Amino acid sequence: MQELNMGYNSVGTTVDADTDSPGASWDMAEKIGLDMITEANGAVVAFKSASITDVEGITSAAQRIQQFLDENQPRRLIFDFEAVKFFSSQLLGLLLNIRAKLRKYDGEAVISAINPQLYRVFRITNLDKVFTFFPDRESALRAANTG
Repeated sequence: MQELNMGYNSVGTTVDADTDSPGASWDMAEKIGLDMITEANGAVVAFKSASITDVEGITSAAQRIQQFLDENQPRRLIFDFEAVKFFSSQLLGLLLNIRAKLRKYDGEAVISAINPQLYRVFRITNLDKVFTFFPDRESALRAANTG
């Protein structure tokens, strides 16, 4: 299992968001606490922040996830919402864009560990029919291994 922590470059030093370096966007993704972990049959994007509302952070996270998809093309991408209590509608756009990218090579995006209040947003917007939901990351990974 390989873990990629947003906000660190390849040698593990913090990237300064005030610089014009290409890695500065990693720090923006860190504002929403994004971890990416590769697994045998897929990958996990874990949101670590309780509130995902920072526009720059979401945009940066989308770029990092798309770069990861280009490089790895996982069959299943699990979005882990265990720590999330609130998110902006821009995050729904991110999820839909990543889902469309995955479908180009028969991949899928699923959601794990979302709390009932946030699940209501998916139900109200009919996105509960677009994504598959799992009670926790482990069950989503098991389903990836058996599917």
